[in-house]
Amino acid sequence: MNFKNKNVLITGASRGIGKATAIAFAEKGASVGINYRSNTEEAEKTLVELTGEEHRLFQYDVSKKEDTKALVEDFVAHYGQLDVLVNNAGISIFHKIDEVDFDHWTNAWEDTFKTNLFAVSNMCYWGAKAMMKTGGGNIVNISSRGAFRGEPTKPAYGASKAALNAMSQSLAKALAPHKIYIGVVAPGFTETEMAAVTLTPAERENLLRESPFKRMAQPKEVAHAVLFLASEGAAYSSGTIIDVNGASYLRS
Repeated sequence: MNFKNKNVLITGASRGIGKATAIAFAEKGASVGINYRSNTEEAEKTLVELTGEEHRLFQYDVSKKEDTKALVEDFVAHYGQLDVLVNNAGISIFHKIDEVDFDHWTNAWEDTFKTNLFAVSNMCYWGAKAMMKTGGGNIVNISSRGAFRGEPTKPAYGASKAALNAMSQSLAKALAPHKIYIGVVAPGFTETEMAAVTLTPAERENLLRESPFKRMAQPKEVAHAVLFLASEGAAYSSGTIIDVNGASYLRS
């Protein structure tokens, strides 16, 4: 896969899967725009790790609809055009129905959908509008195995990712005539910096038992699937959802 002379925008790219994806695109020759919300220190560290020099930070909060437009406009103003958009930014809030009060419950749903679905739909809108002007492009949305297996302790997360899948497949049909191709990557639990800090030893052991590989996904493995869906040879795979979960959840 060669992304030389391609301009790639990745949301939530300061760490984790977004960071690994930025590194992978840069290694393949792309110019990468790293979007982040607030952690400038981590974003700058990621920027330094990218191969090449044509990379830039873009600080915008994509949960704010006005920021989605501003982000795409800023990116296009700097690079000239948008070739690949990766919607990676997302949140996960615990809100187990038998433990939380109603305010916590409703706030979790509203905040989760605001970032995990509405922000992605807005980024797809402005990204597609930019791509229509230059002959097409690729959009890859990051989902989760939780969209299929259910998330009992954070149902809004699972529901938001299921909705993201449905939206992505609808857009694959709608945007194909414009030569804009949509892909989805659905990771299982991934070995990120956040996981290392937040997981207890017991939680980690339970996660490791879920996969016959006896480990979690590495961020670069998720990035590999993203790059495939963004590549020129993957156009006829538009609408595809790729599972990267180590056979921890198999769907028919």
